[in-house]
Amino acid sequence: ADEHKFFEVQDRFAKNIVTGFIRMGGDTVGIVANNPAVKAGALDIDASNKASRFIRFLNAFNIPILTLVDVPGYWPGVTQEHGGIIRHGAKLLYAYAEATVPKVTVVLRKAYGGAYIAMSSKFLRGDFNFALPCAEIAVMGPAGAIEILHSKKIKEAKTPEEAAKLRAELTAEYKEKFASPYQTASTGSVDEVIEPSQIRHKVARALRFLREKRRPGEHENRGNIPL
Repeated sequence: ADEHKFFEVQDRFAKNIVTGFIRMGGDTVGIVANNPAVKAGALDIDASNKASRFIRFLNAFNIPILTLVDVPGYWPGVTQEHGGIIRHGAKLLYAYAEATVPKVTVVLRKAYGGAYIAMSSKFLRGDFNFALPCAEIAVMGPAGAIEILHSKKIKEAKTPEEAAKLRAELTAEYKEKFASPYQTASTGSVDEVIEPSQIRHKVARALRFLREKRRPGEHENRGNIPL
């Protein structure tokens, strides 16, 4: 951000997702970012509502959206299910899909399952989607995936040490084959894999390119519904 300044909004509510404003190249940009320090950055009902309303606000005032992704999935639990996590979580997908402002996304670390789709992925009309080399993008985490895919092979291990070694090998193989950002990029779901030092340059360049994406009066004016 310009001068390393970030103005956060609703900082005491749903801390597992961060929303706020920065300036980049002098222009105002809205930030939506997962916070792995709280609930591992997973999306729950409150986080979905908080982010959805903020995205609608940005779209109403023609402010570009920068999404920083580090999400393990949706927060599980009976309370979330009874509260309607599917219904509330769908608000986030709808807000991103309907937003016509410039949308730039950077996958910083983990991006698993439906939550990856929800965080301004290409499937929700993201304009530019980048990923760091260390990013893990997959249906689920490697540790959980191999326990399901290779449970029989792991159980056949003769000693705990042998099982642990096998888990490590299978996890590394899964990461390389299925969770690698390069694999995701080969399918077109990520535009480019970039180094951390390139983030500001790439994002600023993308925003400049998208500056004329939506001109005043050319798009339907959508207000901020009471989410």
